[in-house]
Amino acid sequence: MAIVTPDLCDEHPEILAVEPGFRNFGGVDNFGGEIVTVKCFEDNSVVKEQVALPGHGKVMVVDGGGSKRAALLGDMLAEKAVSNGWAGLVIYGCIRDVDVIGKTELGVQALGTHPRKTEKHGVGQLNVPVTFGGVTFHPGHYVYADNNGIVVSEKPLKTD
Repeated sequence: MAIVTPDLCDEHPEILAVEPGFRNFGGVDNFGGEIVTVKCFEDNSVVKEQVALPGHGKVMVVDGGGSKRAALLGDMLAEKAVSNGWAGLVIYGCIRDVDVIGKTELGVQALGTHPRKTEKHGVGQLNVPVTFGGVTFHPGHYVYADNNGIVVSEKPLKTD
């Protein structure tokens, strides 16, 4: 499946495009799927819980509040996501272990990198609407990402 977000925008003018600022870090540079949302701030406990569950080709959209003070994803969680069938993660925050994540079969878009891990306090919300980059992400909607950007649709889009 090849995802080209400019083509999706041309074919579906109703879809929403996320404001620029995200970078591709994963070993898969284009990905998409049904949205599962996590809202957390400098605590990736819920992310850790979710990557341990079957992903069924879905994309986890993580609203980390844009924090650049800690990483919400590292190599161990990325590898767990791959082994459990997640298509990718879009993180409004930072990640770490980018050299390893860049070799995983996982799509990962984030704002940047930070070497420090988060504290684990079990704080966060699952499957609530989250807003960043000028777009609201709803659980059950669809997100598609490539090196051109990130787009969101209420329904699945044909990407072949």
